[in-house]
Amino acid sequence: MIAACSDHGRVADARSLFDAMPGRDDFSWTLMVSCYARAGELDLARDVLDRMPGGKCTACYNAMISGYAKNGRFDDAVKLLKEMPAPDLVSWNSVLAGLTQSGEMVRAVQFFDEMVEKDKVSWNLMLEGFVRAGDLDGASTFFARIESPNVISWVTLLNGYCRAGSICDARELFDRMPERNIVAWNVMLEGFVRLTRIEEACKLFEEMPDKNSISWTTIISGLTRAGKLQEAKDLLDKMPFNCVAAKTALMHGYLQSKMIGNARQIFDGIEVRDAVCWNTMISGYVQCGMLEEAMLLFQQMPNKDTVSWNTMIAGYAQGGQMRKAVGIFRRMNRRNTVSWNSVISGFVQNGLFVDALHHFMLTRRNTTRADWSTYASCRSACANLAALQVGRQFHSLPVRSGHINDSFAGNVLISTYAKCGRILEAKQIFDEMVGKDIVSWNALIDGYASNGHGTEAISVFREMEAKKIRPDEVTFVGILSACSHAGLIDEGLKFFNSMEKECSLKPVAEHYACMADLLGRAGRLNEAFELVQGMQIKPNAGMWGALLGACQLDKNDELAQLAAEKFELEPHKASNYVLLSNISAEAGKWDEAEKRGLQLKKRERISHLV
Repeated sequence: MIAACSDHGRVADARSLFDAMPGRDDFSWTLMVSCYARAGELDLARDVLDRMPGGKCTACYNAMISGYAKNGRFDDAVKLLKEMPAPDLVSWNSVLAGLTQSGEMVRAVQFFDEMVEKDKVSWNLMLEGFVRAGDLDGASTFFARIESPNVISWVTLLNGYCRAGSICDARELFDRMPERNIVAWNVMLEGFVRLTRIEEACKLFEEMPDKNSISWTTIISGLTRAGKLQEAKDLLDKMPFNCVAAKTALMHGYLQSKMIGNARQIFDGIEVRDAVCWNTMISGYVQCGMLEEAMLLFQQMPNKDTVSWNTMIAGYAQGGQMRKAVGIFRRMNRRNTVSWNSVISGFVQNGLFVDALHHFMLTRRNTTRADWSTYASCRSACANLAALQVGRQFHSLPVRSGHINDSFAGNVLISTYAKCGRILEAKQIFDEMVGKDIVSWNALIDGYASNGHGTEAISVFREMEAKKIRPDEVTFVGILSACSHAGLIDEGLKFFNSMEKECSLKPVAEHYACMADLLGRAGRLNEAFELVQGMQIKPNAGMWGALLGACQLDKNDELAQLAAEKFELEPHKASNYVLLSNISAEAGKWDEAEKRGLQLKKRERISHLV
C-alpha cells in the first residue's frame, strides 16, 4: 500500500500508513525514504533514514543518495556515500547518474575516475552524459575506451550521431555493430527520416529483419513529411499493427495539404482515439478556417486536454470571433500560459487593446506565469494606445522576471517609447538588450528621426558601422528621414549616395521621398525635381506629397503646376487637390485655385456615388 501511494504521489497517505504499521522491516523504511525523495522532500527523507533503528540497509542508503543526486544536491550525495559502511555499485552509479543527467560532465568525469569499481552501467551512464551534452567527440573518445561495449553502448552513441544530424558517422557506426536489436534499427531509421532522406529510410526499412509499431510509424511519418501521401497510405494499409500514432501521422499530412476529407476518413476509421488524434483533427479544421466543424468535434471529444481548449481559443481569435474565444476560455478549468497568450494576442490582433491589457492584469491575479509572448502582446497594445505609463510597467515586469534578453520584445518596447516621444527610455531599453538585431538598431534610429533628433540618429548609425552591422533599406529610410527633419542636408546627400556605392543597396521609392522632402525643406526644389525625374522607378504617393509640400513652403506655383502635369494626381486623395489649390491661391492665381476647388468637389461627388 505504501508503494502504491508513493507511485501516485500520495506522500501524506504513505506516511500515515507507515506510522500505523505495527512492525517495520528494512523494506518498509526504504519505501518511505524513497517516497519522500521522489517527491523532493529530501529533509523528511533524511529524517526517516536517520531514525531507522539498528544497522541501516544498503538499499535505504541508496534511495537517499539517489534522491540527493536527482535533485542536484551532489555534495550531500557524495558525503552520504562516504559515510556508508559498505557502498555498492548502485550507490556509486546513483551519484554518477545524477551528475550526467544534470549535465555536470566535468564533475562526472572526475567522479568516474575516482570510482573503485565500474560496470557496464557506469560506462553507459558516462557515454549517455556526453551525448546528452552534445559532446559527440567526447562521446566517441569515451566509447573507444569501453572494453567490449554492449548493444546499449552502441545504440547510445548511434542515437547521439542521428540526433546531431551526423548521419554518415551514424551509418558507419551502425554498419560496424556486431549485433543489432530492433532499437538500433529504429534509431537509424529515425535518423534518416529526421533529415528527410526518405529513399535511404525506405531502403533501410525494407532491410529490417523485424519491425514493430515504432518502425512502421516512423517510416509512415517520414513519407508524410516528404509529401509522399499515397505511398504513406499504401504502407499504412499493409501495416500489421493497429497503431493510432501511424494513422495520426498520415492524418496530419492530409491536413497539411488541406485534404480534409481524406483526414476525416482516417479519423472516423480509428476505433480508439487518443488525445493527440482528436487534437490533430480539430487543429486541422481550425487551420482551414472550418470553425463550426472544429467546434462540433471539440464538443464530441470525451477527454479534452489543455491543448484542445487552447486550439479552439486560438482558432476563434484568429477568425476575429473574440466573443466565442473568450467564452471557451472562461469555461476552462485549468488554464496555462498558452491559454492566456491566445486570448491576449487575439485581442491585440483584433484591435481590442484595452481588453488585452485587462486580461493581462487577470493573469497577475491568477498567478499565471507570463512569458515573453505575453509581454510582447501587451506592449503592442500599449504602442497602439500610446499608453506610456502602462508600457513602463510592462518594461519593469519582464526585467524583474529576467526576460530582457528577447530581441522581439525589446524592439516593441523601443517603438512604444519612441511613439510616445520618450526617446531616452527607448535608448535605455536598447542599451539593456543583450541580443540586438537589425530591427533593434532600425527602431532606435527611427525613434530619433521621428522625434527630431537627427544628430543622435547619425551617431547610432555610426555605431552600427563600428560594430560591423550591415544596414538595410529600412535603416536608410530612418537615417534619411532623420536628416530631413533636422535639416542636415549635406549629411543626407552623403548617406543617399553611399547606399549603392558602399552598401550595394538600390534606393526605392521611400528613399527618394525622403530626399525630395530633405531638398524641398532646404529650398532646393530644382534639385528635388531633377532627382525625381532621374528615377528609374515610378514615384509613389509619399514622394508626390513631399514635392507638393515643398512647393507650398517655397510658394513655387510653377513647379507645383509642372508636378501636376508630370505626375498623375491620386484621384482618391483630396489633400493633393487642396494643396495645389492653396499654392495657386498664395501665388495670386485665383482662377487656378478655383479650378482645383472644382476638381475637388467633382471628386467628392463621384466618391459619394460610389
